[in-house]
Amino acid sequence: MNRSFLGSLDWVLIAPVFVLITLSLATIFSIDFALFKSQLLFLGLSVFVFLFFTQVDYRVIKHYSLPIYILSILLLLLVLFFGFESRGAVRWFDIFGFRVQFSELIKPFLAIAVASFLTKKNNFSLKLSFLTICLTLPIAMLIFFQPDLGNALIYIIVIILTLIFFGFPLRLFFVSIVVFIASTPFVWGFLHQYQKQRILTFLHPSDPLGTSYNAIQSSIAIGAGMLAGRGFGQGTQSGLKFLPERHTDFIFATLAEELGFIGAIVVLLCFAFVLFRIFLIFSKSEDSFCKLFCSVAFFLILSQFFINIAMNAAFLPIVGISLPFVSYGGSSLLSNFILLGLVSSISRSVVSRKVLEIR
Repeated sequence: MNRSFLGSLDWVLIAPVFVLITLSLATIFSIDFALFKSQLLFLGLSVFVFLFFTQVDYRVIKHYSLPIYILSILLLLLVLFFGFESRGAVRWFDIFGFRVQFSELIKPFLAIAVASFLTKKNNFSLKLSFLTICLTLPIAMLIFFQPDLGNALIYIIVIILTLIFFGFPLRLFFVSIVVFIASTPFVWGFLHQYQKQRILTFLHPSDPLGTSYNAIQSSIAIGAGMLAGRGFGQGTQSGLKFLPERHTDFIFATLAEELGFIGAIVVLLCFAFVLFRIFLIFSKSEDSFCKLFCSVAFFLILSQFFINIAMNAAFLPIVGISLPFVSYGGSSLLSNFILLGLVSSISRSVVSRKVLEIR
């Protein structure tokens, strides 16, 4: 790997992610060494894929947006009919002994499809906004029926935020919210019992040993860390297994207990740096596809980060959203590194253009 290649990487974007990955590996190591080894393997693959996508010309990828979108639909259908069932959900597909979660993997590819679709149109219009939502709905619905309410919501939220950012009328947005609230009884009928229970638990947390258990234990873990934390492997909530899913959905609570308020702030600052860097790349880019892709990437990371942290702190219902770059899971890690690689590729093209202009 030569110096020119290393020099072309966006180290300002990579550095905070490296800190998040380091904290993630240390926390997973303190939970279970077997999980640590698996995550290390996933990380190696993810870094390789990241380096590949940093060198891919985004102008080539956007021409394949339609096949990418169709492939995403087919993969989700494949999971729905032939996927691996675990805990009543069919979200994974077994490939040579590895469980792949396509609802995670296709996130960067939906970003490509949406950015390319919006770029092909000359003017941003209300009709175009609705067409974009219609483009996203099949994917969101297929994920919802796995069932995976959390990721289905992420797709819808990200697209709506992107459209609002690019001019979707706020008045119509609020009208849509009213319509959604009015249709809640209809949507409620399609929710699984455990999903209904999570929402009811959030509204009325009255069963500390039952449905409220996860949220309460997570809050206890965050508070128990205090300023400097109990130390790696010393957390009672995670170490004594009071905290469920401590390596995935609730890894932030585990990290906060072991590293305290200081560790939690480091995580928050790292995400702030990543998001700010993506915003800078967005603002410096003159290509409409790049701007749209960066905005979708920004909202993808922001929405997952916000919902996961709020879920850990019991500010939102538990919907099973992973924390990007931190939660255990190969599919999530690979998806986020593909997204990061494409953003880095756009950053490299922006820098190259600036150099040419100076010359």
